[in-house]
Amino acid sequence: MKRTTKAPTRSAKPAVNAQPLSLQALRWRCDPKSLRFASTDEVEPASSVVGQDDAVEALRYGLATEAPGQNIFVRGLTGTGRLTLVRRLLEDIRPTCPRIKDCCYVHDFSQPERPNLLMFSAGRGVEFRRRIAKLADFIRDDLRAALSSEGIAVRRRAIDEAARRQLKAMVEPLEEALHEAGLTLVNVEAGPVSQTVVFPLVDDKAVPPEEFEQLHATGEITDEHYKTARDNFAGFEQQLNEVNEKATELRHKHGDAISALLEKSARGILDGMVREIRTAFPEPGVEAFLDELVEDVVANRLPEGEEAVDFTRNYHVNVVLEHKGDDACPIVVETAPTMRNLVGTIEHDLGAGGDIAQSHMGIRAGALLRADGGYLILEDREVLREPGAWKALKRTLRTGSLEITLPDGTMPGFAPALKPEPIEINVKVVLIGDPEIYYMLDERDPDFSQLFKVLADFGDVIPRDQTGVDHYATVVARIAKEEDLPAFDRSAIAALAEHGARIAARSGKLTARFGRLADIAREATFIARGENPCDNATGVTVTGDNVRESVRRGRKRASLPSREFREYVADGTIRVETSGTVVGQVNGLAVLQAGPIIYGFPTRVTATIGPGTTGVINIEREAALSGAIHTKGFYILGGLMRHLLRTDHPLAFDASVALEQSYGGIDGDSASGAEICCLLSALTDIPLNQGIAMTGAIDQRGHIMAVGAVNEKIEGFFDACHDIGITGAQGVVIPKANAGDLMLRHDVLESCSRGDFRVYAVETVHEALEILTGKPAGRRAKNGDYPKRSILGLAVQRAHDYWLKAAPPGSSPTTKRRTPPARKTK
Repeated sequence: MKRTTKAPTRSAKPAVNAQPLSLQALRWRCDPKSLRFASTDEVEPASSVVGQDDAVEALRYGLATEAPGQNIFVRGLTGTGRLTLVRRLLEDIRPTCPRIKDCCYVHDFSQPERPNLLMFSAGRGVEFRRRIAKLADFIRDDLRAALSSEGIAVRRRAIDEAARRQLKAMVEPLEEALHEAGLTLVNVEAGPVSQTVVFPLVDDKAVPPEEFEQLHATGEITDEHYKTARDNFAGFEQQLNEVNEKATELRHKHGDAISALLEKSARGILDGMVREIRTAFPEPGVEAFLDELVEDVVANRLPEGEEAVDFTRNYHVNVVLEHKGDDACPIVVETAPTMRNLVGTIEHDLGAGGDIAQSHMGIRAGALLRADGGYLILEDREVLREPGAWKALKRTLRTGSLEITLPDGTMPGFAPALKPEPIEINVKVVLIGDPEIYYMLDERDPDFSQLFKVLADFGDVIPRDQTGVDHYATVVARIAKEEDLPAFDRSAIAALAEHGARIAARSGKLTARFGRLADIAREATFIARGENPCDNATGVTVTGDNVRESVRRGRKRASLPSREFREYVADGTIRVETSGTVVGQVNGLAVLQAGPIIYGFPTRVTATIGPGTTGVINIEREAALSGAIHTKGFYILGGLMRHLLRTDHPLAFDASVALEQSYGGIDGDSASGAEICCLLSALTDIPLNQGIAMTGAIDQRGHIMAVGAVNEKIEGFFDACHDIGITGAQGVVIPKANAGDLMLRHDVLESCSRGDFRVYAVETVHEALEILTGKPAGRRAKNGDYPKRSILGLAVQRAHDYWLKAAPPGSSPTTKRRTPPARKTK
């Protein structure tokens, strides 16, 4: 239901020398005519970070120095795109760096669980891998064929023939004697084993012993024949054993001779190939690896027969870090610094039986190794949230040695089988973070200050001068060039500069958060193109009106909470009075935030007071809705009350202060100035002008100090006045320290130019009281007393009255009255 109100009436205008700020003080204007170009087509695009000379100089030093621990912490640059920004800055600076190198892992044949590291200059690791792969392919596919060449075959036949002759000379006498005795030698194959045995002869045919026994049993062999054969067999058994032993020894010698021939031939073949590789790659560790490779081939890979698996996997080279010979200094940006991505990992294979197997070929490099010889850019929050990543980063920077391993807990119940040789690396880490993370690490981590000794502090503002506006033009020109946007005319740059001043909200400053301005510029381009937002046709120019419309649309998209609040104010659901006068009530100002957009709104501050001994109660604190800063501001309010009143007796009253219709947490001290004025109004019964809202923090001496979001707070109260009814005597009291921060909306400026709305800047509580009440606040005389008709004079009197009323029954409170000093006479 809509609240019905009487026609707005003009409230009494503040008196007592209260002068509002001039129209020129309410908004800084950038005159497009002051710009030295017609559009960004005439502006050289920015090639580096602008307006951050000190930070860039610190970054340049950190990149160039080789002293230990000179890694860089980039503080600031909040918002999106800062990794890209730092990378662009590194590319612009083009730092020098030590020689980059290729890193390779090879199999260690004596300790397979500890792969060896080989280092090569840039590009040579890949060539070494190619040469070794060619050698391995030869060993697998062609070595046996080479060992079967005619020359080697002739020598092998000669060895075979010599062995055959020796065996014949050894066996022939025995065979002749056996034949005369009715026996003969027979070779019996028992699996892979060949054995020479004696068989009896029946009709000049060798008969196995079992068959010979059967022939005797059936009578086909006479008893005499059977007995003679048995006796002869026993007589030759000793000779046969001796011949078998000599034959076995002869076979072993023959096998050794064949193996020696193959080994010698293989070495001769491989040595020629390996010699070329040794000569081409004299780096440390190469010769030892090649010797072990040849030895493994000779010792384990020459037996005849096909192998079920490719044994040459152990011969191949794993280049974990490779470069081209002309590669520039590596600049690596790691956006997901998990242990795997940062340090590297070891991949595993599943064997035929499901067993987990690892080899040097499964070693993979992480960002630290890929940045070796160059620069690694990380975000502090991302590193800190990944288990083990921060610890591994510090260990690597502290020792200069990188250990690639599987992180703990990667596979439950599986212990990593490999421990690759550590890699000595030289990497400069650029850690980007926020001030709170920097201070936390500096306080709690003793290694941090020793590892990150260079601080590059990027501010979020730049000077608001001609150079600053020129920076805006160069940045917009770069965005337009990189993203194929149309030109921005001088009015568009001026509008962006004005909005940059509003975002900065600091006197004489422009925001350096160019990512936010870039979003506005892109939407302004969308608006300028109208019905064809994707059309890149020439002839379209972005103007100041397009930029202002972009800002308006951005605020509107996030304005639902603000619109709902204004509706509640307009229909009376939230009670806000913007005209008339009320004792113990004033309009304070608060803000709410929707992403980067901030909205202000009024909130009623009320106070009640009476005799008692409790003191001032903060209702928000009692309801556990007050934040730490708000509570601190309230305690300061109590100290200011004592400072202002300075009675000769205890302050004896019960008072409560509340922010009405606030149902959530409250923090900040920007309402403390309004609270002290409200409390003094309740104490003195002097009403406050409801058409004047106030924001500002206080100290215990009565100064009104700067607050944040002053533009949004003024506009929030202006909107409430507009919705309820403009009286022509409304306005806002702000700290004088915030006067230079003002960048008010154009509709607020128009109302101020007509005299319907005013902004007052004050330095003390006294000035604020006079604007809110239209009465003099009072200044102490030399004797310490306030004028009796002043607000503070009445406050002292009322405090005395409350003290008298709060005295226990039957007591007689007394107080020492001040006496004026004696008049001096000549």
